Amino acid sequence: MHEYQQRLEQLETACSELNHADTRQREVWADGLGDLLESGYLIQADAERVVDWLVQRAVSDVDYAVRESALHALLEAGVQYELPYAVLEPLAANVETFEPLLWEYVLFSLSATHDKRA
Repeated sequence: MHEYQQRLEQLETACSELNHADTRQREVWADGLGDLLESGYLIQADAERVVDWLVQRAVSDVDYAVRESALHALLEAGVQYELPYAVLEPLAANVETFEPLLWEYVLFSLSATHDKRA
């Protein structure tokens, strides 16, 4: 469990870095969180917390590369975890704000919930 506690501390750092002033740093941290989600290492509750951070970054960041990295990480999460629609609902509410090239990520992430609202 000690190793997992260290991982949680790293997650807190990653969350704060997702708000970094440098867009490249935000993109790198979103990619890193995507790798972690792809590994399936996190317990469900922690994965949902990370997904929430990434959803917020995807809908609020002004940089295309950061949004794309966050959405790609969400796609990876949808493959490894059963995510509730409520966590991803901001994507649906803001779908018109995404560039058309990002819609595939949004649609996959929402459909992975298997929720009819998606």
